[in-house]
Amino acid sequence: MNDKKQQTNSAWGGRFSEQTDAFVEAFTASVQFDQRMYRQDIAGSRAHAKMLNKIDILSDEDLQRILDGLDKVELEIAEGRFDWSIAREDVHMNIEARLTELVGDAGKRLHTGRSRNDQVATDIRLYLREQIDFIDMEIKRLQQGILDVAEREAETIMPGFTHLQVAQPVTFGHHLMAWYEMLKRDASRFSDCQQRMNMSPLGAAALAGTSYPIDREFTASELGFDAPTQNSLDSVSDRDFAIEFCASAAILLTHMSRMSEELVLWSSAQFDFIELPDRFCTGSSIMPQKKNPDVPELVRGKTGRVNGHLVSLLTLMKSQPLAYNKDNQEDKEPLFDTVDTVSGCLRAFADMIPAIICKQDNMYKAAKQGFSTATDLADYLVRKNLPFRDAHEVVGSAVAMGVSTGKDLSELTLEQLQTFSDRIEADVFEVLTLEGSVQSRNHIGGTAPQQVRKAIALARKGPGNL
Repeated sequence: MNDKKQQTNSAWGGRFSEQTDAFVEAFTASVQFDQRMYRQDIAGSRAHAKMLNKIDILSDEDLQRILDGLDKVELEIAEGRFDWSIAREDVHMNIEARLTELVGDAGKRLHTGRSRNDQVATDIRLYLREQIDFIDMEIKRLQQGILDVAEREAETIMPGFTHLQVAQPVTFGHHLMAWYEMLKRDASRFSDCQQRMNMSPLGAAALAGTSYPIDREFTASELGFDAPTQNSLDSVSDRDFAIEFCASAAILLTHMSRMSEELVLWSSAQFDFIELPDRFCTGSSIMPQKKNPDVPELVRGKTGRVNGHLVSLLTLMKSQPLAYNKDNQEDKEPLFDTVDTVSGCLRAFADMIPAIICKQDNMYKAAKQGFSTATDLADYLVRKNLPFRDAHEVVGSAVAMGVSTGKDLSELTLEQLQTFSDRIEADVFEVLTLEGSVQSRNHIGGTAPQQVRKAIALARKGPGNL
């Protein structure tokens, strides 16, 4: 029989009498995907080592050896020279084993007063905190592109829709500012999530804390956390911060999916409102005339992927007793894929949106269809002291004439309009034009061009905006 130390994992093998099955070893390992957190893991180890030195667990010499060794390990990983081992299970043990190879017994002392349970909880928080900063930067870049196009198209009239039916005229700039507001709320959700997750679990150890006189405030400060977490059981076992991140991501992608749907519709031959640059589209292998809006279609599709990851994490946590369970290893792949998917979608949109070509004439023609100024005629009659319900009936009759004659309300004669109400006078045509309708919505949040420009100016300089 082989020597026991050769049969078992050196990190925990003292209890075991036989080697882990090769398939089980690979099945239970996480290093294939959690190695992306190597910088965070090393940062946590540096802070922990400094704290152990502060409380006289590590000597000054051992501390320096550990810090120098961690620098070498980080460089090896960054340069692709690090030998990742499935036998060592995860990012934590791979780094610790290599550190021990480099610095000897000092590396074995590093794990004093901590567990892989609080290590991974710390690493994920550090990782997500950094990723949220990047996501926030990309959201702002996308918002900036939206503002630029909205300002350029502040007076471009297009149909506004409800039920995908022409409802009332709006400006393209106003429509794009709706997108901006969605993203503004998305950014605030990520910010809230980041604030709640910025608590340090390091020092919670396996589940109950440690008997060593550790200084958790010190390690929290070293790692840029606001404070240590307050309960060791909760610290190592909950992943609500990861769930909250995925929820924020799912809402963001849902908003981007709605934007994608509009881009797909608008760039179709049936709408022909916009043109997407060639570099964001593809062609067909059989139909040479095709120009497919692949980027917005893919973003729309990836939304389901991110929504699925949210459900996956919720399901993962729903039946776990306190404290840590191996189930939690399954939190990382959906979480990491959510990060990658959101970052990719934002980058693609932030690059694409500023390059949209707006077909103003086509938008204007479409806004003249569907009697989009019907509400303006009703409002006109109300201002002439006709009750709204009566005005609604009058306008409905006028629309019926327009349908039968193939004319927009603005194209009917004064005499024709007056057959429905004697309160209609020559000034009615001021409200029946698309320009008049848009200009009349001149209040905060309205579609009037001057309000759109005010909203853009506020977005560029106001608190909580760009």
